[in-house]
Amino acid sequence: MKIYVDTTGITFTVAKKSQPKVDEKGIQRSEKGTGRPMWSTQVVALDETGGEVINVTTVGEIPSVEVGQFVALEQLEAKAWATNGRNGTAFRAASLTPLTSAPART
Repeated sequence: MKIYVDTTGITFTVAKKSQPKVDEKGIQRSEKGTGRPMWSTQVVALDETGGEVINVTTVGEIPSVEVGQFVALEQLEAKAWATNGRNGTAFRAASLTPLTSAPART
């Protein structure tokens, strides 16, 4: 099951440039089945209740975004994980693209 995040009313700003998503040996991860490279981009999600820094994984071409840019996340998916006594939420988007201007607040 895929759980998608409703991003209505949330603005996303790039906090750290996209980097290869790597495994514990430092090797870039690739998508199972397709072999396409995976990328991790740190963004700040901001709404009326405050902000949160999240890392968003994308697959394929490296997102062409810069620190400080407002971005759009298409099909943002949240997935809970637990490993070796640690747990959290992983985020993945179908795409992460720059917006041409600051989004309007609703």
